[in-house]
Amino acid sequence: MNQYFDQLEIRSADQRAADLARDLPQQIARAQATPGMGRTLAGVDAGAITSAAALAALPVLRKSELVAAQAEAAPFGGFAALKTAEFDHIFQSPGPIYEPGRVVRDWWRSGRFLHASGIGRGDIVQNCFSYHLVPAGMMFENGARAVGAAVLPAGTGQTELQVRAARDIGTTAYAGTPDFLKVILDKADEMGVALAIRKAAVGGGALFPSLRQYYADRGITCRQCYATADLGNIAYETDALDGMVIDEGVVVEIVRPGTGDPVPHGEVGEVVVTSLNPDYPLVRFATGDMSAIMEGTSPCGRTNLRIKGWLGRADQTTKIKGMFVRPEQVAAFVSRHEEVSRARVIATREGEMDVMTVRIETRAANPALYEGTLLDTLKLRGKVELVPPGTLPNDGKVIEDLRSYE
Repeated sequence: MNQYFDQLEIRSADQRAADLARDLPQQIARAQATPGMGRTLAGVDAGAITSAAALAALPVLRKSELVAAQAEAAPFGGFAALKTAEFDHIFQSPGPIYEPGRVVRDWWRSGRFLHASGIGRGDIVQNCFSYHLVPAGMMFENGARAVGAAVLPAGTGQTELQVRAARDIGTTAYAGTPDFLKVILDKADEMGVALAIRKAAVGGGALFPSLRQYYADRGITCRQCYATADLGNIAYETDALDGMVIDEGVVVEIVRPGTGDPVPHGEVGEVVVTSLNPDYPLVRFATGDMSAIMEGTSPCGRTNLRIKGWLGRADQTTKIKGMFVRPEQVAAFVSRHEEVSRARVIATREGEMDVMTVRIETRAANPALYEGTLLDTLKLRGKVELVPPGTLPNDGKVIEDLRSYE
């Protein structure tokens, strides 16, 4: 296997800047041709936007604006460059929010990440990302095709069947959320089954150091990426394990939360991404995630900028068990029960698994009354704790992340 996915990864700084000066004005013009980005970028001289620094003068597009636009012009809010039927897939993520997809080579650019994870021709990837409505399963399927690997489209759950399939097929690589692989390995141990998985490409949640070490102790090399349903892969780990290298198909800025103003390298701020994908040309899309640009380049030889990885959320939206939980979902739960005054979602860890606890202010005494509504509104199962009215802190928080990322 070649060390690099392609020559784009090892461009000189001058060549990278020249390529961006060529490509960025074209992408801005494509974006302006869509009704959605056309409104946002009205009056902008596309030819003058030739660098990341020039991008800083443009307005930031927030997900809330995308959701509102989609409510008026379904499904993509006028932000796609193709007609709906010209895409190969249409996905629905929690919100709801719709994202397009195509099966052309490495459309989401996850192949670059899989290659950096050592996955390629000769590997069999057990893809445990969801294939139901959300794009994650197809994102990694598309990437596996780009690197020549075979795929078992396993999806989520059914742990015993996952173990049997991995054994029978000879799975060599795993793709999925960081902690579900441990669930599979624990079940395999329980069943007395030896698996051949030696590589793991994970996303959709934090890869905690203790969990990475657990996999390493079992002979499994585990690497993580940072990707979103709207943008595809944004950054990825390499064998250097020194930050995350920014993908070649995006321009990443780190800005002061709530503004569009870039912060100095090393300072933590909100991740804002401009996609170079011609089919879905989002410009200065605010992810709501926090990170920081690292100084220098990766020891692995890739020359693009690096970020420190995921450092939390700019708002209270939190990813638990690979799914985003948003403040508006908590509000929807409270509105469904007249006797509930407030609720707070608390994210913790038990062992190597995410745990969601929901504390509910109510005079009711039976937690089972709320389990169905929680699953319906938050899309996750969790522990329910009932507390008297007035018990929760008066600090405005509805989601609290108590997990340690050190």
